[in-house]
Amino acid sequence: MRDIFLPIGAILAALLLFGLFVWFAGVDPVEVWVLLFKGAFGDWYSWQNTLQRAAPLMLTALCVAIPARAGLTVIGGEGALVLGGLACAALAHALPLPANAIGTVAVCVAGALAGGLWIALAGWLRQYRGINETISSLLLAYVAIGLFKHIVEGPLRDPASLNKPSTPALDEGQLIGGMVGSDVHWGLVIGVVVCLLAGLWLRVTPSGFSVRVVGGNPRAAQLVGLPATRLVLLACALGGAAAGLAGAIEVAAVHTSANAALIAGYGYAGILVSFIARHHPVAVIPVAILFGGFGAAGSLLQRRLGLPDASVLLLQGIAFVLILASEALRDRDWKAIFERLGRFGPSEPAPLVMPTVEPTEGKRS
Repeated sequence: MRDIFLPIGAILAALLLFGLFVWFAGVDPVEVWVLLFKGAFGDWYSWQNTLQRAAPLMLTALCVAIPARAGLTVIGGEGALVLGGLACAALAHALPLPANAIGTVAVCVAGALAGGLWIALAGWLRQYRGINETISSLLLAYVAIGLFKHIVEGPLRDPASLNKPSTPALDEGQLIGGMVGSDVHWGLVIGVVVCLLAGLWLRVTPSGFSVRVVGGNPRAAQLVGLPATRLVLLACALGGAAAGLAGAIEVAAVHTSANAALIAGYGYAGILVSFIARHHPVAVIPVAILFGGFGAAGSLLQRRLGLPDASVLLLQGIAFVLILASEALRDRDWKAIFERLGRFGPSEPAPLVMPTVEPTEGKRS
């Protein structure tokens, strides 16, 4: 039950603290809370905005969740996302792909491969060079963003894109369309299916079980002869492939080309989604929808209350700090702590236990 109540408590506490901050700014916190949920889930239009933002969050969260099950903390999903979008646009520009579902699948696979190779590089640096994967993946994300901007504004720039450098647009037949009767694209379904498949892979397959063993008890994995390095690289590659697929879907379903709008922070928000879901791929789905809704409500807070559109980033930051704090408190034996407090009372100090020192006379030094 703690796996459910602690994240929920962290989100509620984050909302309370966020309300306190806006109250200091002279805004009614109750009105802020109402507009947050109204902008996220108030009507069908709000739901469409929420679900559009939730699709990439699901996939970038997997870039954190899958390596985490192998014992790694990878936070470079933003780099895998932008390179996935770049590979999607580059392949469509370099090869005469058919303007149908085959072409769509090809550009999405290219994005997944680019993201998978990029995050696998962080795993390789960790396994073969001893470089911390958290630092290397974050730095690789900045390298990927710089590489993305260089190629988009240079070799692959469409001459027709004047004020906003972009790659040539994908053919209309290669785009991912919206679902019938809504503006929500089919990338949402892809994200949900990938999360479910990742959960099944970790739960029921031998390789998924081996990854969990490596992450849960590396010494036991070593004793039973599991190929830890190969499993770590596999987990990193799969997580990166999910983030790269998110970038390809953003290009094929939203932007139609690779440009600076692709650098929207989905990779960083995916870190928060994964931690609140406790790195469970299936739990990522509802958490991504929730935080997709918070992101969609930012513009409503700006229009109605004059708060900055980026104020929801403050809410996300508070939630991230609190979820990390709740993880630190998760394994405490609270029953023993309360029993100890009740035994000695609030004003009576606990007895001091002096360490015993054995006599050293007669012993050999």
